[in-house]
Amino acid sequence: MTAAPGPAAAVSAGPPSRPGRWAPYLFLAPGLLLVLLFSIWPFLNTVILSFTDARILRGGRFTGLANYRRAFADPDFWLATGNSVLYLLVVVPCLVLLPLALAVLVRTKIPGIGFFRSAFYTPVIASAVVVGLMWQWVLRSDGLINTVFRGLHLVPEPVPFLTDSTMLLVSAMIVTVWKGLGYYMVFYLAALGNVPVSLYEAAALDGAGAVRRFFSVTVPQVKPMMLLVGTLSAISALRVFTEIYILGGESGGPGGGARTLPFLIRQVGLGFSGETGYASAVSLLLFLLTLVFSLLGRRLSREEG
Repeated sequence: MTAAPGPAAAVSAGPPSRPGRWAPYLFLAPGLLLVLLFSIWPFLNTVILSFTDARILRGGRFTGLANYRRAFADPDFWLATGNSVLYLLVVVPCLVLLPLALAVLVRTKIPGIGFFRSAFYTPVIASAVVVGLMWQWVLRSDGLINTVFRGLHLVPEPVPFLTDSTMLLVSAMIVTVWKGLGYYMVFYLAALGNVPVSLYEAAALDGAGAVRRFFSVTVPQVKPMMLLVGTLSAISALRVFTEIYILGGESGGPGGGARTLPFLIRQVGLGFSGETGYASAVSLLLFLLTLVFSLLGRRLSREEG
């Protein structure tokens, strides 16, 4: 019979080794490194540059809040901010309500509905540049819409969709909504799939018609998704650039009247004389504006939950 180990042997054994305790961190390291290099460090660098007078080809001196004071006194900054906020106020309600109505329609079980689902989603997978060029051909003075209008003698002169600042901004909003309909429709289709059929059956037994069932059953059940879509579309609306650039050109429309904040950041920060410090300050202000709407959406979601 083997003798039991003594007290000294028990003490010297110690805790069992854990050779794999660093394994999770090794798996996370590549992803964390990419986030550090391409997200965290650029953000911190932007914060630092916003307090300097740096330019593209030279470093900058610390200037404190000079760039922020300049932004608040710059009419171009306030014009771009107003356009961005207006863009958000118009686009977000459209992208919250229209995709929901579209999702309800394409859930109808009729022959060929799969084709319409694919057709509505096609703009989502199309390149933003291709979509912009297509709409430019449709909206320009000698484009499809103006040709039809003039052929039917509805307008004496071409409608200035792309040559008037206000019309250009509205045209860009239409392009954004058109391209985003199918994307957010998929969100709502997922949410509608989780609505219990028994609720619709109970509402139908109570005599509720299609419209009443929509507002009394569908909308309350998908309201959390509506808040999510509102938050995501608000962030996207504040970041809009491609539509304005392709439809209005490098100047952002006549006199730059349709410029948004991302467009202004590009203009002041691009080129050999680009003001990197000022562009960084405007970028931080855009980040804060986006953060406000993100936190507002999160708070509404918590209250709803």
